Amino acid sequence: MIIKPVNGKHPQIPKDCFIAENATIVGDVVMGNECSVWFNAVIRGDVNFIKMGNKVNVQDGAVIHATYKTSPTTIGNNVSIGHNAIVHGCTIHDNVLIGMGSIVMDDCVVESNTIIAAGAVVSKNTRVESGSIYAGIPAKKIKDISPELTKGEIERIANNYVMYSSWFKE
Repeated sequence: MIIKPVNGKHPQIPKDCFIAENATIVGDVVMGNECSVWFNAVIRGDVNFIKMGNKVNVQDGAVIHATYKTSPTTIGNNVSIGHNAIVHGCTIHDNVLIGMGSIVMDDCVVESNTIIAAGAVVSKNTRVESGSIYAGIPAKKIKDISPELTKGEIERIANNYVMYSSWFKE
């Protein structure tokens, strides 16, 4: 794994987090508890800060970055960032699933209890409404999420990734 400071800012990673051997975390990155950063994922806090809550999983090949001087990246609790997703200079609230291969652009706000569908592109400055699913290019609201789906999918995946990471710590 590559974990290195940039401009005197060191990544802050709690002991209970799992970082895959070929993940990269650099610069001003602060992670919460029980996070996991999977194979080939990159979290690059070189040009602005990246702050992550608890139980965030950054799946294989995902990239988290920010924009110099204007758009940091803030991620809440119980967030799953799917394989090969890009999360860039935006705010993700709690209990969110960012689908595989999707892109969330600068200055977006993804409110709590939402799903960004696989392959969606959430264009700059979009506000994703709480309790909804957004899909497409550009991403638009396609339906509301039931509380059962929130509990069943979003929380299940976040909890599963805590379990999966434990397999690699044995």
